[in-house]
Amino acid sequence: MSTKKKLANKFIVIEGLEGAGKTTAMQYVGKWLASQGIPAHKITYTREPGGTKLGEYMRDIIKMDIEDESLDDKAELLLMYASRVQLVETVIKPALAQGNIVIGDRHNYSSLAYQGGGRGLDMHFIHSLKQLSLGDFKADFTIYLDIEPSLGLQRARGRGELDRIER
Repeated sequence: MSTKKKLANKFIVIEGLEGAGKTTAMQYVGKWLASQGIPAHKITYTREPGGTKLGEYMRDIIKMDIEDESLDDKAELLLMYASRVQLVETVIKPALAQGNIVIGDRHNYSSLAYQGGGRGLDMHFIHSLKQLSLGDFKADFTIYLDIEPSLGLQRARGRGELDRIER
């Protein structure tokens, strides 16, 4: 079976800390897919949070600092999943149904890391929310980019001021 057929209808996720090189890795994966004969119009790129018009509004809320009011940790998680559900239902699933390969910048593991590990939310709660909102939908492949946290943050700072999630 050809690589093109093996990868049709697959959801590939790139995960990693800030500054790990996820965007660059997505570009490399896209170039490799093209070298395997997969046309550019059959590759869909996504990012989380965001990736849709509504998702980008949610991304802005999640990342912004609001004077005298902080976003509750559970509210942050719920916004992440609202953005994720919107992306999965309106972009990812339709693209997969058309035989596209979807390459995503972040997905469910990021919530486990940021809201679970980083914010201290109960992992069972996060898994329950994932099951309630997405059911059994998951990535076919996940590529994790490992980097020393200090180096990742240094790279992220090089792009500009860190947002409230990155801090």
